[in-house]
Amino acid sequence: MSSVLVVGQIARDLVLEVDSNPSPGGSARVRARVEVLGGKGANQAVGLRQLAGPEGPRVSLLGVAGTDATGDAVLRQARADGVHVDDVVRRGTTALLVDVVEPGGSRRLIEHVPAEAELTPQDVHRADRAGLLRADWVCVQLQQPDPAVLEAVRAARRAGARVLVDGAATSATRDELLREVDVLRADADEAQSWVDGDAMSPSATLDCAHQLVESGPEVVALAVRDRGDAVAWRGGERYLPHRDDAVVDPTGAGDAFVAGLLTGLIRGGPRDAAALAGACAAATVKHAGGRPRLRARRPAQ
Repeated sequence: MSSVLVVGQIARDLVLEVDSNPSPGGSARVRARVEVLGGKGANQAVGLRQLAGPEGPRVSLLGVAGTDATGDAVLRQARADGVHVDDVVRRGTTALLVDVVEPGGSRRLIEHVPAEAELTPQDVHRADRAGLLRADWVCVQLQQPDPAVLEAVRAARRAGARVLVDGAATSATRDELLREVDVLRADADEAQSWVDGDAMSPSATLDCAHQLVESGPEVVALAVRDRGDAVAWRGGERYLPHRDDAVVDPTGAGDAFVAGLLTGLIRGGPRDAAALAGACAAATVKHAGGRPRLRARRPAQ
Protein backbone atom coordinates (compact mmCIF):
# COMPACT_ATOMS: atom_id res chain seq x y z
CA MET A 1 0.00 0.00 0.00
CA SER A 2 1.29 3.47 -0.89
CA SER A 3 1.45 6.28 1.65
CA VAL A 4 0.90 10.04 1.61
CA LEU A 5 1.90 12.63 4.20
CA VAL A 6 0.10 15.98 4.12
CA VAL A 7 2.01 18.83 5.77
CA GLY A 8 -0.27 21.75 6.53
CA GLN A 9 -2.86 23.56 8.56
CA ILE A 10 -5.27 21.99 11.04
CA ALA A 11 -8.16 24.12 12.25
CA ARG A 12 -11.71 24.20 13.41
CA ASP A 13 -13.99 25.41 10.60
CA LEU A 14 -17.07 27.38 11.56
CA VAL A 15 -19.37 27.75 8.55
CA LEU A 16 -22.23 30.24 8.79
CA GLU A 17 -24.85 30.59 6.05
CA VAL A 18 -26.64 33.96 6.02
CA ASP A 19 -29.07 35.70 3.67
CA SER A 20 -26.77 38.72 3.63
CA ASN A 21 -23.90 40.09 5.64
CA PRO A 22 -24.85 42.89 8.04
CA SER A 23 -23.88 46.50 7.53
CA PRO A 24 -21.68 48.09 10.22
CA GLY A 25 -23.56 48.08 13.49
CA GLY A 26 -26.17 45.67 12.15
CA SER A 27 -26.80 41.97 12.62
CA ALA A 28 -27.66 38.99 10.48
CA ARG A 29 -29.60 35.83 11.20
CA VAL A 30 -27.68 32.60 10.62
CA ARG A 31 -29.69 30.14 8.49
CA ALA A 32 -27.31 27.21 8.99
CA ARG A 33 -24.22 26.56 11.09
CA VAL A 34 -21.64 23.79 10.87
CA GLU A 35 -18.50 23.25 12.97
CA VAL A 36 -16.05 20.68 11.61
CA LEU A 37 -12.40 19.74 11.19
CA GLY A 38 -10.87 22.13 8.69
CA GLY A 39 -7.75 23.90 7.53
CA LYS A 40 -6.07 23.34 4.18
CA GLY A 41 -3.88 20.48 5.34
CA ALA A 42 -6.72 18.61 7.02
CA ASN A 43 -9.09 19.18 4.09
CA GLN A 44 -6.55 17.76 1.65
CA ALA A 45 -5.90 14.74 3.88
CA VAL A 46 -9.63 14.04 4.30
CA GLY A 47 -10.19 14.41 0.56
CA LEU A 48 -7.39 11.95 -0.17
CA ARG A 49 -8.92 9.40 2.20
CA GLN A 50 -12.39 9.84 0.71
CA LEU A 51 -11.00 9.18 -2.75
CA ALA A 52 -8.74 6.33 -1.67
CA GLY A 53 -11.12 3.59 -0.63
CA PRO A 54 -10.03 0.59 1.45
CA GLU A 55 -7.14 -0.30 -0.86
CA GLY A 56 -5.93 3.26 -1.26
CA PRO A 57 -2.90 4.93 0.30
CA ARG A 58 -2.39 5.45 4.00
CA VAL A 59 -2.81 9.18 4.65
CA SER A 60 -1.03 10.90 7.53
CA LEU A 61 -1.19 14.53 8.61
CA LEU A 62 1.55 16.71 10.05
CA GLY A 63 0.30 19.99 11.48
CA VAL A 64 -0.47 21.72 14.76
CA ALA A 65 -3.60 21.29 16.90
CA GLY A 66 -4.10 23.08 20.18
CA THR A 67 -4.02 21.50 23.61
CA ASP A 68 -7.59 22.76 24.07
CA ALA A 69 -10.85 20.83 23.80
CA THR A 70 -11.19 22.00 20.20
CA GLY A 71 -7.89 20.33 19.36
CA ASP A 72 -9.14 17.09 20.90
CA ALA A 73 -12.36 17.31 18.87
CA VAL A 74 -10.78 17.98 15.48
CA LEU A 75 -8.28 15.15 15.93
CA ARG A 76 -11.08 12.76 16.88
CA GLN A 77 -12.81 13.71 13.66
CA ALA A 78 -9.62 13.24 11.65
CA ARG A 79 -9.23 9.72 13.04
CA ALA A 80 -12.87 8.98 12.23
CA ASP A 81 -12.10 10.14 8.67
CA GLY A 82 -9.30 7.57 8.48
CA VAL A 83 -6.45 10.07 8.66
CA HIS A 84 -3.44 9.14 10.82
CA VAL A 85 -2.72 11.98 13.27
CA ASP A 86 -0.50 10.37 15.90
CA ASP A 87 2.38 12.72 15.00
CA VAL A 88 0.34 15.94 14.98
CA VAL A 89 1.99 18.58 17.18
CA ARG A 90 -0.09 19.71 20.19
CA ARG A 91 0.40 23.20 21.60
CA GLY A 92 -1.44 26.42 22.27
CA THR A 93 -4.83 27.26 20.81
CA THR A 94 -6.35 25.53 17.79
CA ALA A 95 -6.69 27.75 14.73
CA LEU A 96 -10.22 28.97 13.92
CA LEU A 97 -11.50 29.66 10.40
CA VAL A 98 -14.91 31.33 10.03
CA ASP A 99 -16.57 31.06 6.61
CA VAL A 100 -19.60 33.35 6.20
CA VAL A 101 -21.54 32.32 3.10
CA GLU A 102 -24.21 34.33 1.28
CA PRO A 103 -26.49 33.08 -1.52
CA GLY A 104 -24.84 33.06 -4.93
CA GLY A 105 -21.43 31.95 -3.77
CA SER A 106 -20.30 35.14 -2.05
CA ARG A 107 -18.26 34.42 1.05
CA ARG A 108 -16.12 36.13 3.66
CA LEU A 109 -13.34 34.37 5.55
CA ILE A 110 -12.26 35.37 9.05
CA GLU A 111 -9.16 33.60 10.32
CA HIS A 112 -7.58 33.31 13.77
CA VAL A 113 -4.30 31.48 13.24
CA PRO A 114 -1.90 32.13 16.14
CA ALA A 115 1.81 31.80 15.39
CA GLU A 116 1.87 28.78 17.72
CA ALA A 117 -0.58 27.03 15.37
CA GLU A 118 1.97 26.98 12.55
CA LEU A 119 4.70 24.42 12.00
CA THR A 120 8.33 25.08 12.83
CA PRO A 121 11.47 23.42 11.42
CA GLN A 122 11.84 21.67 14.79
CA ASP A 123 8.39 20.12 14.35
CA VAL A 124 9.46 18.78 10.97
CA HIS A 125 12.76 17.49 12.41
CA ARG A 126 10.87 15.48 15.03
CA ALA A 127 8.53 14.05 12.42
CA ASP A 128 11.48 13.16 10.22
CA ARG A 129 13.22 11.33 13.06
CA ALA A 130 10.00 9.42 13.66
CA GLY A 131 10.03 8.28 10.02
CA LEU A 132 6.90 10.19 9.04
CA LEU A 133 8.47 11.71 5.91
CA ARG A 134 9.39 8.30 4.52
CA ALA A 135 6.16 8.30 2.52
CA ASP A 136 5.68 7.69 -1.18
CA TRP A 137 4.29 11.22 -1.54
CA VAL A 138 4.61 14.30 0.66
CA CYS A 139 2.10 17.08 0.01
CA VAL A 140 3.26 20.41 1.44
CA GLN A 141 0.95 23.39 1.97
CA LEU A 142 2.99 26.54 1.30
CA GLN A 143 0.88 28.70 3.63
CA GLN A 144 3.08 27.38 6.42
CA PRO A 145 6.18 29.44 7.35
CA ASP A 146 9.06 29.27 4.86
CA PRO A 147 11.58 27.56 7.19
CA ALA A 148 9.13 24.73 7.92
CA VAL A 149 8.21 24.41 4.23
CA LEU A 150 11.83 24.12 3.13
CA GLU A 151 12.67 21.65 5.88
CA ALA A 152 9.69 19.47 4.93
CA VAL A 153 10.64 19.45 1.24
CA ARG A 154 14.30 18.72 2.00
CA ALA A 155 13.46 15.94 4.46
CA ALA A 156 11.02 14.39 1.99
CA ARG A 157 13.67 14.43 -0.72
CA ARG A 158 16.24 12.83 1.59
CA ALA A 159 13.71 10.11 2.36
CA GLY A 160 13.09 9.44 -1.33
CA ALA A 161 9.51 10.75 -1.41
CA ARG A 162 7.87 12.50 -4.33
CA VAL A 163 6.75 16.02 -3.44
CA LEU A 164 3.68 18.08 -4.30
CA VAL A 165 3.50 21.71 -3.16
CA ASP A 166 0.37 23.84 -3.09
CA GLY A 167 0.38 27.61 -2.74
CA ALA A 168 2.47 30.70 -3.34
CA ALA A 169 6.23 30.92 -3.51
CA THR A 170 8.31 33.55 -1.76
CA SER A 171 11.70 34.93 -2.69
CA ALA A 172 13.18 32.55 -0.11
CA THR A 173 11.51 29.42 -1.50
CA ARG A 174 10.81 29.80 -5.22
CA ASP A 175 14.05 28.66 -6.83
CA GLU A 176 14.66 25.73 -4.52
CA LEU A 177 11.08 24.49 -4.79
CA LEU A 178 11.19 24.59 -8.58
CA ARG A 179 14.31 22.42 -8.48
CA GLU A 180 13.05 19.96 -5.90
CA VAL A 181 9.31 19.36 -6.32
CA ASP A 182 7.54 16.95 -8.63
CA VAL A 183 4.15 18.67 -8.75
CA LEU A 184 3.23 22.33 -8.30
CA ARG A 185 -0.28 23.69 -7.83
CA ALA A 186 -1.34 27.31 -7.27
CA ASP A 187 -4.59 29.25 -7.37
CA ALA A 188 -4.98 32.39 -9.47
CA ASP A 189 -3.55 34.73 -6.82
CA GLU A 190 -0.74 32.35 -5.87
CA ALA A 191 0.22 31.76 -9.50
CA GLN A 192 1.54 35.32 -9.75
CA SER A 193 4.35 34.38 -7.37
CA TRP A 194 5.55 31.70 -9.77
CA VAL A 195 5.26 33.40 -13.16
CA ASP A 196 6.49 36.63 -14.73
CA GLY A 197 3.66 38.91 -15.80
CA ASP A 198 -0.07 38.33 -15.69
CA ALA A 199 -1.35 34.93 -16.80
CA MET A 200 -5.00 35.90 -17.19
CA SER A 201 -6.16 33.85 -20.19
CA PRO A 202 -6.25 30.04 -20.42
CA SER A 203 -3.68 30.00 -23.21
CA ALA A 204 -1.31 32.34 -21.39
CA THR A 205 -1.67 30.31 -18.19
CA LEU A 206 -0.91 27.07 -20.05
CA ASP A 207 2.20 28.74 -21.51
CA CYS A 208 3.30 29.75 -18.02
CA ALA A 209 2.66 26.24 -16.72
CA HIS A 210 4.83 24.76 -19.47
CA GLN A 211 7.62 27.23 -18.65
CA LEU A 212 7.50 26.09 -15.03
CA VAL A 213 7.65 22.45 -16.13
CA GLU A 214 10.85 23.31 -17.96
CA SER A 215 12.24 24.57 -14.64
CA GLY A 216 11.83 21.25 -12.85
CA PRO A 217 8.36 20.03 -11.82
CA GLU A 218 6.85 17.19 -13.81
CA VAL A 219 3.30 18.54 -13.50
CA VAL A 220 2.13 22.13 -12.95
CA ALA A 221 -1.50 23.15 -12.28
CA LEU A 222 -2.37 26.87 -12.27
CA ALA A 223 -5.84 28.32 -11.81
CA VAL A 224 -7.23 30.87 -14.25
CA ARG A 225 -9.27 33.38 -12.26
CA ASP A 226 -13.01 32.67 -12.46
CA ARG A 227 -12.51 30.56 -15.60
CA GLY A 228 -10.83 27.22 -14.95
CA ASP A 229 -7.57 25.37 -14.35
CA ALA A 230 -4.57 24.88 -16.63
CA VAL A 231 -2.54 21.70 -16.15
CA ALA A 232 0.72 21.08 -18.02
CA TRP A 233 3.22 18.26 -17.97
CA ARG A 234 6.11 17.08 -20.05
CA GLY A 235 4.56 16.24 -23.38
CA GLY A 236 1.00 17.37 -22.73
CA GLU A 237 -1.53 19.77 -21.30
CA ARG A 238 -5.19 20.00 -20.33
CA TYR A 239 -7.42 22.98 -19.71
CA LEU A 240 -10.39 22.42 -17.39
CA PRO A 241 -13.01 25.18 -17.71
CA HIS A 242 -15.23 25.80 -14.74
CA ARG A 243 -18.65 24.26 -15.07
CA ASP A 244 -21.81 26.33 -15.34
CA ASP A 245 -23.28 24.85 -12.15
CA ALA A 246 -24.27 27.35 -9.48
CA VAL A 247 -21.52 27.94 -6.90
CA VAL A 248 -22.68 27.75 -3.28
CA ASP A 249 -19.25 28.40 -1.72
CA PRO A 250 -15.81 28.38 -3.41
CA THR A 251 -14.09 27.56 -0.11
CA GLY A 252 -12.15 24.30 -0.28
CA ALA A 253 -12.24 23.91 -4.06
CA GLY A 254 -8.46 24.16 -4.27
CA ASP A 255 -7.96 21.57 -1.55
CA ALA A 256 -10.31 19.18 -3.34
CA PHE A 257 -8.42 19.86 -6.58
CA VAL A 258 -5.15 18.88 -4.87
CA ALA A 259 -6.68 15.70 -3.44
CA GLY A 260 -8.01 14.69 -6.85
CA LEU A 261 -4.79 15.55 -8.67
CA LEU A 262 -2.62 13.55 -6.29
CA THR A 263 -5.03 10.60 -6.24
CA GLY A 264 -5.01 10.54 -10.03
CA LEU A 265 -1.22 10.70 -10.21
CA ILE A 266 -0.89 7.83 -7.76
CA ARG A 267 -3.21 5.76 -9.93
CA GLY A 268 -2.07 6.79 -13.40
CA GLY A 269 -1.08 9.62 -15.71
CA PRO A 270 -1.51 13.39 -15.55
CA ARG A 271 -4.33 13.66 -18.10
CA ASP A 272 -6.74 11.54 -16.07
CA ALA A 273 -5.42 13.08 -12.84
CA ALA A 274 -6.29 16.56 -14.14
CA ALA A 275 -9.82 15.45 -15.00
CA LEU A 276 -10.33 13.96 -11.53
CA ALA A 277 -8.98 17.13 -9.91
CA GLY A 278 -11.41 19.30 -11.83
CA ALA A 279 -14.34 17.06 -10.96
CA CYS A 280 -13.42 17.13 -7.26
CA ALA A 281 -13.21 20.93 -7.22
CA ALA A 282 -16.55 21.22 -9.02
CA ALA A 283 -18.20 18.92 -6.48
CA THR A 284 -16.88 20.92 -3.53
CA VAL A 285 -18.26 24.32 -4.59
CA LYS A 286 -21.79 22.88 -4.52
CA HIS A 287 -21.99 22.97 -0.72
CA ALA A 288 -21.12 25.45 2.01
CA GLY A 289 -17.79 25.03 3.76
CA GLY A 290 -14.45 23.63 2.69
CA ARG A 291 -14.84 20.10 4.03
CA PRO A 292 -14.69 17.75 1.02
CA ARG A 293 -17.41 15.29 0.05
CA LEU A 294 -15.59 13.23 -2.55
CA ARG A 295 -16.54 9.60 -2.01
CA ALA A 296 -18.79 9.71 -5.07
CA ARG A 297 -15.74 10.77 -7.12
CA ARG A 298 -13.66 7.79 -6.02
CA PRO A 299 -12.01 6.21 -9.09
CA ALA A 300 -12.81 2.60 -9.90
CA GLN A 301 -10.34 0.17 -8.41
